[in-house]
Formats: sequence, structure tokens, C-alpha cells
Amino acid sequence: MTDPVVERDPILDTDFIKEMARQMRALDTYGTYQGWTVEKILDPYILTKERKAEIPLIGDPDDVTIARVKAFYNAIAVLIEKECKQLAVPLVHLTHEGFGRALITVGKLVAVDRTLRDVHRFGFASLSKMKDEADKILSVALERIGEYPAVAGM
Repeated sequence: MTDPVVERDPILDTDFIKEMARQMRALDTYGTYQGWTVEKILDPYILTKERKAEIPLIGDPDDVTIARVKAFYNAIAVLIEKECKQLAVPLVHLTHEGFGRALITVGKLVAVDRTLRDVHRFGFASLSKMKDEADKILSVALERIGEYPAVAGM
């Protein structure tokens, strides 16, 4: 008897998910992710209701969580670069309590400006929700770049 064919989730073939996997692998200095599937690498981003309930309402983010936040915005910056062919520079600034900002600049233009709160609880209900959020941010950024090309080109 053969195993049934397991369908690969089409979201795993999107540019954003591929870039997220690349960003996470870039953070893996010890080769821990070697041989891991994309689903396993991105699993820490998925916060089900049960997982979220285990995280206290108030807390300080650890270095691993902060790195995941940075990887998320780095991936968006790479997609902005791909789309507009200009350097997109991400900056994530957080206090030790997990509050701060995520900026992505293109030239002198601030293409993305997001307020971050409760970073110790950073995550999404599913990979699809994570991609949807990234798509929204990307869409707004590309719209701004299109609206102010002279500033973005500086």
C-alpha cells in the first residue's frame, strides 16, 4: 500500500514565504535549520489561540523573538526592492519592553512606518494571515513609492 499524495500548500511557493524562509535561514548561524522544511522553520510565527494563551500579557521580548520581527520586515524590504528596483532599508527599533517602530526607507522616503507593541507576542494565526499582512504592508509601500518617485529615488 502506498502513502496518499500529500498536497503541498500553494502558499509555500509564494515569493514572501520563500523570502521568509531565506531570512530565517540567514539567522541560523549554527546550521540548526539544515534539512528542516519551510513549515517547521516558520512555525514560530504561527500563534494559535492556545500558543497565545501560554504567553503572558506583559513581558519582555527575547532575542529570538526580536530576530523574528526583524526577519519579517527584512523580507518585506527585499520584496520592495524586487518590485521597484531600488534599495529598501529596514530598521526595527524596540525598547527592552517590546515597544517601538519598524521603518523601511527607499531613498529618502519612509515607505513603511509601523508601530510595534507587545513584540513578545509577535505572530500570526496562520502562514496565510502572515502573508496577507505582509501583502498589505507591501501594497502601501509600493503605492507610496509610486506617489513620490523623486523622493524614493534620492
